[in-house]
Amino acid sequence: MTEKILILDFGSQYTQLIARAVREANVYCEIIPFHKSFEFEPGLKGIILSGSPFSVNEENAPTVDIPEIVKQLPVLGVCYGAQLTAKEYGGRVDKSNKREYGRAKMQIGKADILLNGISNNSQVWMSHSDSIVSLPEGFEVLATTDSIPIAAFKKNTTDSKPLYGLQFHPEVYHSTEGKKIIKNFLVSICGCDAQWTAAHFISETVTALKEKIGNRKVIMALSGGVDSTVAATLITKAIGSNLYGIFVDNGVLRKGEFEQVLEMYKALGLNVKGVDAKNHFYSALAGKSDPEEKRKIIGKGFIDIFDQEAKTLTGIEMLGQGTIYPDVIESVSVHGPSQTIKSHHNVGGLPDSMKLELVEPLRSLFKDEVRRVGLELGIPSEMINRHPFPGPGLAIRILGDITEEKVALLQAADDIYIQGLKKANLYNAVWQAGTILLPVKSVGVMGDERTYEFTVALRAVTSVDGMTADWAHLPYEFLADISNEIINNVRGINRVVYDISSKPPATIEWE
Repeated sequence: MTEKILILDFGSQYTQLIARAVREANVYCEIIPFHKSFEFEPGLKGIILSGSPFSVNEENAPTVDIPEIVKQLPVLGVCYGAQLTAKEYGGRVDKSNKREYGRAKMQIGKADILLNGISNNSQVWMSHSDSIVSLPEGFEVLATTDSIPIAAFKKNTTDSKPLYGLQFHPEVYHSTEGKKIIKNFLVSICGCDAQWTAAHFISETVTALKEKIGNRKVIMALSGGVDSTVAATLITKAIGSNLYGIFVDNGVLRKGEFEQVLEMYKALGLNVKGVDAKNHFYSALAGKSDPEEKRKIIGKGFIDIFDQEAKTLTGIEMLGQGTIYPDVIESVSVHGPSQTIKSHHNVGGLPDSMKLELVEPLRSLFKDEVRRVGLELGIPSEMINRHPFPGPGLAIRILGDITEEKVALLQAADDIYIQGLKKANLYNAVWQAGTILLPVKSVGVMGDERTYEFTVALRAVTSVDGMTADWAHLPYEFLADISNEIINNVRGINRVVYDISSKPPATIEWE
């Protein structure tokens, strides 16, 4: 059985980063809401308690029974998790005189296996408004900072498993040796063997897929993106041509993408049918300019086409999907429904009448892990390292209504931009890049002629996971060359601008 760490989520913005740090140490982990019950199964090796926006002293503060858990498994409390640990055992947690946020230097006061190999004055990241003022009886301080008397602690015990608390966030980038602390907890304290690799995942997953699917047939929508391609390749490795893939041209793909992606699928040995549905989508989108309406039209159009194609096949019992772990986590809220920023654009909401059982081989993986699995499967790196591309495609990069002519304009400009990034060796230096066609015309001069044509905005961002993003500082010379090439070669565009806004407050896409 695969060993596992459970992360109990109290609503921290950093919880996914804890999971990523655990996975990077080659240990499998899952995030569950703090209130969800779980079994102490044989493969479960330890528990991590996340941070939280709550104060442990609030009346309805989230809690778990830490003394009960630590009877059976090692526990590490992070920030709120550490404060909750101290409070549950009789320690004192009070409001800090000031909110402690940012970098601090940690002084190690007592040698311990958790801090093995950590340098004194190591930089750590604080983000809390409460502080542990006094520890319960039987606990001892392991480390302090200039402003925090209790930065790391442990419970001295012979009647339970190890119990530790960290007032700082070891999972964030700014805690320079934080991942080493997490690895010490996983390997030295929980006894994990750290063997969870891409190759291990593929072997386990293909075996599980063979067992789950058997001789049944699976239908799957493919988008040309990383997630669906890796998922389809895994399923094909398990069941061969019993996977029936459908790739729909919705008319708002990138230039030449439909043909290129079908060629790639053929080279990978995937059983995929390409469906040219451009006119269907152009008709449905005509005159529509509201972003959410465009997303819904494309989502519904896709479902209609997919359903239509599915009906031409017989004996289909299962539906393959490229769902990844962030999709799963975000659908299980710790504190109830959150505000919709934009509707989800992954394949979903298929007709109930299809009555198909789901096959989701990637639902336990983060995006970077999907890429590593894809490379291990032998999928070409240029496909694996493709930038994320929105499900509604260029429809949400054309502000305003959609026409076939506008799509052609944007495809041409975007192709120049993307190919230019690749030629200049800048493509892999950014997380995502794209071109936006603005509903703005401006006056220009070409030769002796006055022009009145469209404006495009170039967008490029750097990011780790897309949750936050900064605008990419592309060289001025490169931007000047791309601007000239677009204006000189794409008739209908006479002005190019560059977007220098970050997420938040902006989003990566404009719609």
